[in-house]
Amino acid sequence: MSKVILGRKLAMTQIFDENVLIPITIVEAGPCIIVERKVKEKNGYNAIQLGFLEVKENRVNKPELGHFKKSEVRPQKYLREIRVKDIGNLKIRDEIRVDVFKEGDLVDVVGISKGKGFAGVVKRYGFKGGPASHGAGGWRRRPGSIGASADPSRVFKGKKMPGKMGAEKKTVRNLKIVKVDKKENLLLIRGSLPGIKGSLLTIKSSK
Repeated sequence: MSKVILGRKLAMTQIFDENVLIPITIVEAGPCIIVERKVKEKNGYNAIQLGFLEVKENRVNKPELGHFKKSEVRPQKYLREIRVKDIGNLKIRDEIRVDVFKEGDLVDVVGISKGKGFAGVVKRYGFKGGPASHGAGGWRRRPGSIGASADPSRVFKGKKMPGKMGAEKKTVRNLKIVKVDKKENLLLIRGSLPGIKGSLLTIKSSK
């Protein structure tokens, strides 16, 4: 069974290991409850649906409330379906806690990156920009020519242009778990993770 859990990004800090500074992200991971399980024989693939952070019934809509009542599970703020190779002996209403991982494990972390709003090409893609000399007024941060002459007389799809930056699904791979705090349900993961403080993360063992 693949190791997987949902968590919230809390903060970043640093620790020292033999006089070496290690950047750390603190994640509140679980406990998560299994709301639904899907098996290949019936659904065509193996997956578990995890709920995270219990909420009051009036915080979810009626379809979601019916889904939770069918599984006899208290309403959860977050609900995510995660595909796994093998479900193993996991059943509905089983809890997945932070101790599913141990110190030294390598994990992949999935989250939504910070939104930066509308950005130009210099900020978004690191373009050099135009000249800053005399007579170049207004061209310092422009992208320059975007066309391709008379043929094909259009701008190709995928051209790097100004637009919304950030707020995208990102995966950071092969991060090391430095510490597991079973009492406080915390994971200390080496490095930085996508998203703002309090954002949802999916943490799963690296392949």
